[in-house]
This record gives sequence, structure tokens and C-alpha cells, in this order.
Amino acid sequence: MGECEDGKEYRCWEELLPDALGLIFRNLPLQEVLTVLPRVCKSWGRVVAGPYCWQEIDIEEWSQQQGKPEQIARMVELLVGRSAGSCRRISVSGLPCDPRFSFIGDNARALRTLEIPRSEISDSMVESVAPRLPNVTFLDISSCTKMGARGLEAFGKHCKSLAGLRRVMHPIDLADRACQHDEAHAIACSMPRLRHLEMGYMLVATEAVAEILGRCRELRFLDLRGCWAVDDKLLPRDRHPGLRVLGPRVDDCYENSYWEECSDDYSDDSSIYSWELMDDVDDDYDYAAGSDDDDDEAVWDDDGQGLENLEVRFYGGGFGETFAGFDWPPSP
Repeated sequence: MGECEDGKEYRCWEELLPDALGLIFRNLPLQEVLTVLPRVCKSWGRVVAGPYCWQEIDIEEWSQQQGKPEQIARMVELLVGRSAGSCRRISVSGLPCDPRFSFIGDNARALRTLEIPRSEISDSMVESVAPRLPNVTFLDISSCTKMGARGLEAFGKHCKSLAGLRRVMHPIDLADRACQHDEAHAIACSMPRLRHLEMGYMLVATEAVAEILGRCRELRFLDLRGCWAVDDKLLPRDRHPGLRVLGPRVDDCYENSYWEECSDDYSDDSSIYSWELMDDVDDDYDYAAGSDDDDDEAVWDDDGQGLENLEVRFYGGGFGETFAGFDWPPSP
């Protein structure tokens, strides 16, 4: 407790419970959480280095701007490690298929939302990691070209509560494929509790979508934009009176806001990280040896450089509607 000039007492910020500070810090930009807060005082540094700020890890926009996969991998390892198993949501684009996906499975078993579009995960990797992610309810594996029906089946088999799936492809991703009926069959057979399904631009026909509708009786939203071989007039909708279907015709840019109606875990974070991590750490703010911050920097210290070696950049202007839609081609 402190005392103001007028004699009234006030509670010092550093005396707040770590959980309360974590709730406050999660409302700040990621740049400030990683680079500014640890310099304020030791207690705040310990909160940032602990799990209190990292129950939701959303670095998708940042990762889309990275040209070095190793930078993405190192950031994921840092933040997931700090979460100490309490992470409920991970959103990152372009995750390399190396031990990092397995690292997520080992250290984020409470995960409910997993968004890893354009990642390099393979069927065999998914079959190995999926059993460690039984609580996932929403999954985004858009443009993950190295996985297919086996990986989808593994997710469906082990994520029993899966209610939302986003498997949106880009035509360039499918240049060497004739169809994806095997993936549609895997979805139909292994994910019966789906309520929300986005399969834009997948190479599927009407019969494959009809099988999904026949087995996924709880489906409420179906995105078929760009699935040109599907005739929506022939789809059996009698068992889905409340079903909302988009496509196959593309009328607008791709959007994903509908999932807000289907998941209590979804949060719309529109913040933009317009920042860099620079090599200008002030030695006056160093913690004592053995602190949590030192331990976290050691995770990155594979070349004798600390956390400051992590290059984090954002190129201003945000993401326009064209980029948000993956710049899909118009209807043929």
C-alpha cells in the first residue's frame, strides 16, 4: 500500500495478483507485452514470463509477414512454453513441420482452438500429435497442402468435440490434384458433431457434399464458395432446416466472422502489430540471475544471442479485403 499527498491510501500496481495483471496485459499489443512491460518492474516481468498472458496466442497476422520459418517456430516455442500448459487458443500461419507441432501437442493439451493455416504439417505428423489434442473444438487447416484425408480422419477421431472446421484451399494449392473426395469422406465419417464447415475451393462434387450433410446432422453453416462441381440445388437440405449455405458462387471476399455464433472460445482480435523487436535492451533493467525472463531467453539461445535476436517486423497498412480473401479468382 502507498499513501497519496492528501493522506489517502492507494494500492500499488505491482501488488495486484498475477492473474489480475495477466487479464489486463492481454488487452495490450503483443509488442508492448513482450518488450515494454518486462522493463517496468520485476513483478510485471514475472507475470509476462509466466502463463498469465498466454492463454490465447494470436500471432497469425505477424507470422504472415515473416520470410523465415525459423522465426515463426521460435516465437511459437517461446509463447507456448510461457503458457505452461494453460493455452486455450493458438493462431499462427505457416508453422513449419518440425518438432514445433509436436511441441504444441506436448505443451498445450488444454487447447480448444487451433488455427494453423498454410502450415507444413503432414498426415503422419497429425496422426502422432492429434491424440494429445482431445479438447480442440475449432480447427483451421486451410491450405495445409502436405496433409490430406488421413490427417483429417486423425483429427476427427481424437478431437471428439470438434464443432468447427475450416479447410479452405487456393486453386494453386490443388494444381496437381484431380479431386478431394477422400477428404470429404473423412470429414463425413469422423466429424459427426460439426456445426460449422468451411471447404471453399475444395475439389469436391455434389455427392461428396451430400455425404457430409447425411452424416453431420448438427451442421448449421456450410461454406462451398469456389466448389464449382457442386450443384447446391441438388443438396439434401430436408434434414437441415436451419442450415446456411454460401456458394458455390463467389460474391464477396472470404470471411470467417460467422464462427462467432458457433463457439464460446472464439474472440475477434482486430489489433495490428506495427512493431519490431530491436536490439536495444537496456542493461539497467536486467533481472537477477536465475529469473524467469532469463530462462525464457535461454530457449532461444541457439546461437549465443538472446531474445533480442528474434526479428519481428510488420509492414504497415494492415490487411485489406483482397488479402483477407486470399485473393481468390472469380467464378469461371
